[in-house]
Amino acid sequence: MSGAGAPAPGEPIDATGLNVVIIAGTWHEVITNGMIAGAERVLNAAHATHRLVRVPGSFELAVASQAAFAGGADAVVALGVIIRGGTPHFEYVAAATTDGLTRVALDAGKPVGFGVLTVDDEQQGLDRAGIEGSKEDKGAEAADAALRTALVIRDLRG
Repeated sequence: MSGAGAPAPGEPIDATGLNVVIIAGTWHEVITNGMIAGAERVLNAAHATHRLVRVPGSFELAVASQAAFAGGADAVVALGVIIRGGTPHFEYVAAATTDGLTRVALDAGKPVGFGVLTVDDEQQGLDRAGIEGSKEDKGAEAADAALRTALVIRDLRG
């Protein structure tokens, strides 16, 4: 399982005053909805202001994230599911999504919590969705990473 070596949860976060946008693709609804629930749970516990925006798929996460930052977001939690198929399409979408989100974060100087699952089959996605029976909660992890990084950036900028 990919979760081996993951950091232990840190101290509770107080993200009061942070404006976060969760941007989620619509593919693989059960998996995506599980990740959204995990992200929302973390954001609520940290008292961050947040809203959910849905886009057609993972490829569209980057441009929507860019718009969220232009609209004043302090952080984005990007959630999507890309399942390998029998063609090279998986590699193109996964690489473009990752590269796009990285570029958006660096251009904005703000964090994008990366919750895009790139898996071989649906079961691997379900195992990471944060739903009953899952081994991991990647939506919660992505939200936690986005919040912690936004707080570090806020501290570094004074």
